[in-house]
Amino acid sequence: MSKAPHTTDDDATPKRKRRGASVMAWVLMAMIVGGLGGFGVTNFGGNVTTIGAVGDRDITVNDYVQGMRQQVNQLSQQFGAQLTMEQARAFGIDGQVLQSLVQRAALDNEAAHVGLSAGDAVVAAELAGMPSFQGVSGTFDGKTYRDALKNNNLTATEFEDGIRADIARSLLQGSVAGGVVAPQALTDTIFAWAGERRGFTLVRVTEADLPAPLPAPTEAEVQAWYDAHLADYTRPEAKRITYAALLPADVAKTITIDEAEVKAAYDARLSEFMLPEKRLVERLVFGTEAEAAAAKARLDAGESFEALVAERKLTLEDIDMGDVSKADLGAAGDAVFALTEPGTVGPLPSSLGPALYRMNAVLAAQETTFEQAKPKLLEELQLAAAQKAISDKVEAIDDLLAGGAALDELARDEGMVLATTDYAPGAEDNAPITAQPAFAKAAAALAEGDFPEAIVLDDGGLVAMQLDEVVPPTPRPLDAVKDAVTAALRADALAKALSARGLEMKTAVEGGAALGAQGIAERTASADRQASVEGAPASLITAVFAMQPGELRLIEEAGFTALVRLDDIQPATAEGADAQALREAIAVNAARALSTDLFALYTGALTAEAGITLNQAAIDAVNAQLGN
Repeated sequence: MSKAPHTTDDDATPKRKRRGASVMAWVLMAMIVGGLGGFGVTNFGGNVTTIGAVGDRDITVNDYVQGMRQQVNQLSQQFGAQLTMEQARAFGIDGQVLQSLVQRAALDNEAAHVGLSAGDAVVAAELAGMPSFQGVSGTFDGKTYRDALKNNNLTATEFEDGIRADIARSLLQGSVAGGVVAPQALTDTIFAWAGERRGFTLVRVTEADLPAPLPAPTEAEVQAWYDAHLADYTRPEAKRITYAALLPADVAKTITIDEAEVKAAYDARLSEFMLPEKRLVERLVFGTEAEAAAAKARLDAGESFEALVAERKLTLEDIDMGDVSKADLGAAGDAVFALTEPGTVGPLPSSLGPALYRMNAVLAAQETTFEQAKPKLLEELQLAAAQKAISDKVEAIDDLLAGGAALDELARDEGMVLATTDYAPGAEDNAPITAQPAFAKAAAALAEGDFPEAIVLDDGGLVAMQLDEVVPPTPRPLDAVKDAVTAALRADALAKALSARGLEMKTAVEGGAALGAQGIAERTASADRQASVEGAPASLITAVFAMQPGELRLIEEAGFTALVRLDDIQPATAEGADAQALREAIAVNAARALSTDLFALYTGALTAEAGITLNQAAIDAVNAQLGN
């Protein structure tokens, strides 16, 4: 089977190279199908192999399965995690795959109807250009070709028929969507819109602009806000979980480490605690000793080091050695470390040739004594020992749980801490242990009647848990959220006060007062549609490009209130390299969009003319199996 036609940067004009790439994709898909072993052939009553047809062309179960899996894998790579089929269908992937298959079947049906096909010579040329079928000489190798098909349960006829169909579809697509050129009027209109710039003046309205400070909210106002916004302070449904835990931080406190072991750890990591004196150094290498000496003479005469670097087509980043020790500099170490303040020495030898060395700063040696390092080392050793001790207990505790031991028995006999928490995903007041992914994952899956199991936590700890009950959504007491309620109430009052003050300022300006007299006026001389203003929401620029010259608006967003006046509109610059590049990009993208629309209309007309049938029961059955 062939990769379904689609529009990309190269699709506007069909090219032989493009078809080769498309056919190569067909090769890979065919190999996948071979590996599937005919998904669906024996499912659905034993004889259902298609999910629909366009005209005389079937849409097979294998086509659909393959398309779904490919799209899910691509989407999973974008998200960085493997998506389930259920999640993929929530993104509409099944509809996209089905639409693509219908489109491909419509093209195949039309190609057969008009008698469009690729000859043997064209197919042979395509095969010869496929690297997968080339031998060591870089040319087509018949044995390699036959072996590849055999290994993937394909016959030459099946494979080459697929190539013919792929080429025919490319020809049809090119005849409809190839060579599309965007109308000049369309390009000019978009260019004028995209290249337009605007100048505006902004005056922010802040709390300092209020005629009087905001009064502190009263207890009655806090209570009223809490009652009116109770949903904001309601804890979501939670699982009340009793758990027994062994945590490294707790176990570590009970472990004694011999001082000799701590000293041994200190000696083993001495390089971390005894840092030698270092210098921040830049090294400029020359081809010969004479060139380096001449450069040093220019420096001594007053020329800047930066000028020498730029002359050699380098940047300071290119020559930066970072912080280096005397040993790192080799034969140049003595001279560089003889400098007690920033300066340049050389020519001196380096592994790359004679060089000038600029020393920019002295980093004093740092020594951490054993007594200074001891507390941290002791804590690390205790923690490692605790993790080892807990790891040694996992199997025994798992056996106890399997034998029916209760959590309180584990707490009593194995020194585990017994506790209860109401766990709700994402809740701010979850117990600290729930922040560990392993705990959260187990808690999310925990159901009534589940027996406790030993779960190894991400920090090396161990926990076993049981579900006591499901706690319905519960309002948090006002005392527990009073600070948050007061802050929300004050933010609302401030926003209203700033809005009122902003309207007063706007009225004053509209009455003849100067905008600059209302506060600090921030002038932006020229901004495009992608511009941003520090501390301002994106809606500011959106508003600016919807205004008329001289118009004044009050912009209000969460945490932002300001007056903005549009000063002028600057037409798109028609001259220059940037303008030409923008115009060309617009022309290409507009042509691509028109090509896509033409092709969609064409395949839609083909489908309507040929007629389409879909077996929804078969599609649902395939989706159900893919989700398992």
